[in-house]
Amino acid sequence: MLEEAIKAFRDGKFILLYDFDDRERETDFAIRADAVTRHHIMWMRKDGGGLICTAVHPDAAERLGLPFARDLMSAYQGVERLGEIPYDRKNPSSFSIWVNHRNTFTGITDRDRSLTINTIAEQVKAAMNGGGGTEFHRIFRTPGHVALLRAAKGLLDQRCGQTELSIALAEFAGITPAVTICEMLDDETGYALPKEDAIRYARRHGLPFVEGCEVLERWEKEKSSR
Repeated sequence: MLEEAIKAFRDGKFILLYDFDDRERETDFAIRADAVTRHHIMWMRKDGGGLICTAVHPDAAERLGLPFARDLMSAYQGVERLGEIPYDRKNPSSFSIWVNHRNTFTGITDRDRSLTINTIAEQVKAAMNGGGGTEFHRIFRTPGHVALLRAAKGLLDQRCGQTELSIALAEFAGITPAVTICEMLDDETGYALPKEDAIRYARRHGLPFVEGCEVLERWEKEKSSR
């Protein structure tokens, strides 16, 4: 199923990405950010229901000057505890800033968010191809309606969240390492959609379902062969 997921990434199609049984136990929609359309936004908000975010490669984040949200709050008393997350106490949250493209109106509509996300991908591509000539501050405004996630340096060597898993998949696929993700929630319980239900959804809609352990195994295999 991993190879199917990698191909879907290349083709600009959705995959379902589950992390780990001992972590969030959540399944996310995931798609390359440069392929996102307003229809993808609609699909995620209707059938996902979680937060629509865009993960970016750590090198691009650094070159674009994207901070971690926790660092922006450094003046707040007790900020050292704000980045804590209960399912991964070793690593803080990957949240960066929230942005809107300057050509959007409210920023929340399907069309507005797809424009913002596509342009984030363009900026990530530019940053990865030399690191110069980016104009992030001119193109976007903040606060906005698209949450940026800054993957950990070293990716899965350091942190195994959906952010790092999705960017690792982008690297496997050889695409621009900017990936839009959204958690799948359960309408009945109000919690994350159970993995078994997510698998059934994937089968019903013809989407690849891939688990974090598969991505991590491929990552470690490739690392050992370098």
